[in-house]
Amino acid sequence: MAQSLFQHGEIETTLTKAKETRPFVEKLITLARKNTLHSRQRLIALLNDRAALSQDEQERYDGMSSAQRERVLTSRSGRRHRTGQVPASYNKKTYTFVAKSVIHRLINDVAPMFKDRPGGYTRIIRLAKRRIGDNSDLAILQLVGTETATAGSPRKPAMPRRQTAAGRIRALEGKTSPKKSASGKGAKQEPKRAEGESAAE
Repeated sequence: MAQSLFQHGEIETTLTKAKETRPFVEKLITLARKNTLHSRQRLIALLNDRAALSQDEQERYDGMSSAQRERVLTSRSGRRHRTGQVPASYNKKTYTFVAKSVIHRLINDVAPMFKDRPGGYTRIIRLAKRRIGDNSDLAILQLVGTETATAGSPRKPAMPRRQTAAGRIRALEGKTSPKKSASGKGAKQEPKRAEGESAAE
């Protein structure tokens, strides 16, 4: 799960798994921030390095033959690609990308985002939906700073009610006259009388 989080920036999982994964992920990011040989060895021992491809690279990778897939993941000598740089011996038209290791991505891409942050590298967002089958709570575990802006207009503040309340307070204090005049809806109107009639009748 931690490898997928570093590869994609966020993952959707159950709430309990997200809570269990969070301290482990934060420990790995703290190790990656040191960027020493010892910290890199500790990361490899804890995380079990694997190849990572972006979404568009994954789509192109799925359309390749098995021989081309092998060349994307490993070099001719059999060693895995780690840095994501296409070797000079490769045909650049056929192989526009090679795999990058998760550890390399963690140390070079993820850890520098948090160089000034003392902790709290991840956030858990609870989802309203539940998992089909066992009905467990779902959540999104994401790295802070990798969230995308939501499409749509921003929420409008609920101002009219506050403005009317503030207007009433001003009217009670005598700063302005109330909006409703005496002849408005709220005032009682006396029925019209003929000229000769009095109010006592």
